[in-house]
Amino acid sequence: MGLFNRNFNKPGPGVSKDEPRKKGFARFIELLFRDLGDLVKLNLLLCICILPSVLVFLAGMFGFYTIYAFGLSLLLAFPIGGAMVATFYYITKMMRDDPSYVWYEFKRKFNENFKQAAPVGMLCTAFIYAQILLWGSLVFSDTAGDILWFIIALVSLIVFGMIAPYVFLHFAYIDLKTFSTIKNSVLMSFAYLPRSFMGAILGGILWIVFALYLPISLMVLPIMLLIGATMSILMCLSWVWKPFNEYFKVEETLIEKKEEKED
Repeated sequence: MGLFNRNFNKPGPGVSKDEPRKKGFARFIELLFRDLGDLVKLNLLLCICILPSVLVFLAGMFGFYTIYAFGLSLLLAFPIGGAMVATFYYITKMMRDDPSYVWYEFKRKFNENFKQAAPVGMLCTAFIYAQILLWGSLVFSDTAGDILWFIIALVSLIVFGMIAPYVFLHFAYIDLKTFSTIKNSVLMSFAYLPRSFMGAILGGILWIVFALYLPISLMVLPIMLLIGATMSILMCLSWVWKPFNEYFKVEETLIEKKEEKED
């Protein structure tokens, strides 16, 4: 059975209603292999939204219409916020053991959150591009003053990685104004500092390794395009989802609503 033609009507072994969920690394492996096809499809949808901006940005980095390319790359980033919200939402559905269809859920959440998430997505994209340029300049520079810039770049990247997941989770599940969403996300990231920190590190580790081993790592670029982003988000959410879910009682509330509809 292929990744893109799963039969949801075919009876399977199922999971006992009272069977406890696995925890830690065992749970991550279970989700990874159980929902590998959905992760690939979700990753491809996310790439469709991200790649136009990335390709134009890379063109600017290599000297093709540099000033115009950087500006255009940010304009082309307008769908990234909605796509990230939809991706975070679907992966947390997997973590809640709530089966669905990737395209339907991705499209629904993208349309619901596109307007609110677009500016935040563009700002996040601008931050990542600024980080790429900064790290590129640090790699090719030998001045002593770059140690300070190295620390600033590293700390800002980690803090960004701690806050951003909560922002997209808020957009996906909590109805708040953008400013309140960002404020809540900052507070939560530091209130649950150990989990937020681990989420940031594990969420970025694949891309850090990929960057460190360039150009050799280009050999695995097709794999990264197939599953790199969703794998990273799943690794991040393995740490971040629990405090967010428990604080807002997301899963409990959704179950209650589902039971009310059935009654």
